[in-house]
Amino acid sequence: MTAERQRLLADSRRELNWKRWGPYLAERQWGTVREDYSADQDVWNYFPHDHARSRAYRWGEDGLLGICDRECRLCFAVALWNGRDPILKERLFGLNSHEGNHGEDVKECYFYLDSTPTHSYMKALYKYPQAEFPYRELLAKNGRRTRADPEYEILETGVFDDERYFDVGVEYAKHGPNDMLIRLTVVNRGPDPAPLTLLPTLWFRNTWSWGRSTDAPPRMSSAAAHTIIADHPVLGRFRLSATPKVVGQRGALAQLFTENETNHERLFVTPNRAPYVKDAFHRYVVDGEMEAVSPERVGTKAAFLYKWKVAPTQAVVLDLRLSSDEEAGEPSGTQQAFGYAFDRTLEDRKREANEFYDALIPRQSSPEEYRVARQAYAGLLWTKQAYHFAVREWLEGDPAFPPPPSERKDGRNYQWQHLYNRDVISMPDSWEYPWYASWDVAFQMLPFARLDPQFAKDQLILLLREWYTHPNGQIPAYEFEFGEVNPPMHAWAAWRVYKLTGSRGARDHMFLERIFHKLLVNFSWWVNRKDADGNNIFGGGFLGLDNIGVFDRNKPLPTGEYLEQADGTAWMAFYASTMLSIALELATQDPAYEDMASKFFEHFVAIADAMNTVGGSGLWNENDGFYYDQLEVGGVRRPMRVRSIVGLICLIACENIEQSTIDKLPAFKKRMAWFLENRGDLAQRLAYMTESEGHAHDRRLLAIPSRERLIRVLSYVLDESEFLSPYGVRSLSKVHESKPFVLDEGDSQSSVRYAPGESDVPLFGGNSNWRGPIWFPINYLLIEALERYHHYYGNELKIECPTGSGRFMDLDEVARELASRLCRIFLPDAEGKRACHGTEERFAEHANWRDLLLFYEYFNGDTGRGHGASHQTGWTALVTRCLEKVAVPHAVSRPSETLRAITESELEAKR
Repeated sequence: MTAERQRLLADSRRELNWKRWGPYLAERQWGTVREDYSADQDVWNYFPHDHARSRAYRWGEDGLLGICDRECRLCFAVALWNGRDPILKERLFGLNSHEGNHGEDVKECYFYLDSTPTHSYMKALYKYPQAEFPYRELLAKNGRRTRADPEYEILETGVFDDERYFDVGVEYAKHGPNDMLIRLTVVNRGPDPAPLTLLPTLWFRNTWSWGRSTDAPPRMSSAAAHTIIADHPVLGRFRLSATPKVVGQRGALAQLFTENETNHERLFVTPNRAPYVKDAFHRYVVDGEMEAVSPERVGTKAAFLYKWKVAPTQAVVLDLRLSSDEEAGEPSGTQQAFGYAFDRTLEDRKREANEFYDALIPRQSSPEEYRVARQAYAGLLWTKQAYHFAVREWLEGDPAFPPPPSERKDGRNYQWQHLYNRDVISMPDSWEYPWYASWDVAFQMLPFARLDPQFAKDQLILLLREWYTHPNGQIPAYEFEFGEVNPPMHAWAAWRVYKLTGSRGARDHMFLERIFHKLLVNFSWWVNRKDADGNNIFGGGFLGLDNIGVFDRNKPLPTGEYLEQADGTAWMAFYASTMLSIALELATQDPAYEDMASKFFEHFVAIADAMNTVGGSGLWNENDGFYYDQLEVGGVRRPMRVRSIVGLICLIACENIEQSTIDKLPAFKKRMAWFLENRGDLAQRLAYMTESEGHAHDRRLLAIPSRERLIRVLSYVLDESEFLSPYGVRSLSKVHESKPFVLDEGDSQSSVRYAPGESDVPLFGGNSNWRGPIWFPINYLLIEALERYHHYYGNELKIECPTGSGRFMDLDEVARELASRLCRIFLPDAEGKRACHGTEERFAEHANWRDLLLFYEYFNGDTGRGHGASHQTGWTALVTRCLEKVAVPHAVSRPSETLRAITESELEAKR
């Protein structure tokens, strides 16, 4: 029970609110649906980056590596100016989806280095160029590039050459739940002295300008040279204090105050409502407008102003403290808030963070494996965000402003007016995806189950609550279209989190029962809405695979055909089999759940049978030995012979049922026996009837493919000329590089060609590519499925891996091989190069870059280079699970109780 685990326990028991403050401040609020009140739903042009410094946000805030309270009422972040930039650096810059040749993309160098689950200690790094930030160059060069070209990245502009940049390190440590120590460390990495202006900034989110609140606005004021007072009607009084002495000078040069109000004069050429506005600090520092800030030193946004000429290799350290008077007591002077006690608390929190992760990460991990896991966990924790969005209010507009355009009444998300979000939520990426996505959350909760079990369970339940889930049972997808259809992953995530957060006999049965009832509603929505013909063949949009198919599967097909989806149907089989496992677990304590177990058993059988038999051979193609989508035209079915992960989802839907469990549940056992005897037409082709020697009497396997079909599909998966990459399983077979799939439809022709990195075709579902790269979520699901197959078949089933190598492995060994290849993306090779960084040499050769990692959205199918969102540690944090799978089987002795728990959880996963 480390100190951090004790804090987690106190927080979960509501004894101390240790999670009230955290990295909940988004890296980007502009360009989001929440801030878009346009008629044409063009979020990027309605609220562009150029407006962000001057325009008050309605639903949230953003800042540079900042923090806020859990409702984003009071915010702290850092602002910077190098004396050359046209813009005060208050937030990260990136291209919007119109500007980037592969969609939106952040163009900055920043890294999340550490965080504990309660955020008692956090650390991050921003690399700030000393030359003028290349805003115009990044826009111009990316604007000239096509989809066939790579993205133009900031490291290519030369602004970091010769190490001419500042390393801006931010550390946060909690002395108490409402007492935060802040250390800013700025190092000049360049060869020459360089100027730097630093503004630690505190501000209130604007909740008062919209005409929906009668409360008086919160206020900030100055209390002596080193303290800013922040009074809020709910939070109470907080103080931001700065150390009175900094290297090279005594204290701050000035305190700046303004209002967090829109500069209407600049943006809309109309009079301002307040004399001092949001962009005042930019105008004061960059444009030299001394009159832009409040001379009375009051407002709703404030900052300390520091200026240095930083010598080469010099480090400037600035300490601050944000604390509540209610908790800390009013300090008699700033000297008492700093000095030895400050340093001691910071070091204690660092030590406790080390103790927490030393107990969490397998002891036999190498230093590099430990580094990868630690930074993956840090990124996952840093991308928790305070998310506020009330759709009804958003559609109606605010009383203090003109009504929104009438087009919005039946535009985006108008059918989700029940939805009211005001929670801290795990986001995929706090810049590129600063909004939750339901199937991302499902994957993110597996590593969270190791970090913070209560948070993992609470997040899964949250999205199923009545103010999130639609009254018809649909789970909200993401804010660009809450009604979009994502794969039904919640049951799997809940089942895995249930098993990972407790040993057998001591698991959270109440959590499982709670979520099962909510999932029943969602399962019914799927059955009623996405099985068009009632034949257990499912559709449902792109199902998380964006552009992998020939068509935009999120829209009706142009010529009236109907697409029978192999992945959509397999996802539903997976859903049914997982619900079966949950129902069986609940039935061991309450016999009422035996009926539900029977229901999901029979539903799985019906779906699996349809996949294998509908129309003759179902979605299985005997000639190719693969599962395909089928295009139905006038009753004639035509296989879409694209070898992609669409056909691999069919492998994921498998579950073991222990005979000992069946024997304990007489009602379920009787119904299953009747079903097998009387519905042989459904049962005869299913893998659960396979009797594998030595296993026939102690467990049964429910799976879509028979043993023979499983082997045939895996021969493609493990073939390095097809799916198997040195870095995991590709989303599209490499065979389609030289043999693209072509579909002729009348006067039009569509094709699918292997593209290992960024997409080279117009995208159907976003700015990502599924036509070749490696995606962590599907890879991880496949790894777990192989473990479940191995639990049934054991050492009797071995398969050549890689195909053609002459080396045979059982399926558990194959699973570890795939996990090892995924880990290889981040671990350095013999030359110190990490595949995720591609050909960028500085990450291997420069001391100040070598240990830094980026956890991308997806990875090049040939080289392992990262693409897409650069901080999508959300599901890419699954690498921590892969590292455990690779490490655990090699342990000889496990004296640590924590490491024994890991071993147990892995064994339980296979059961």
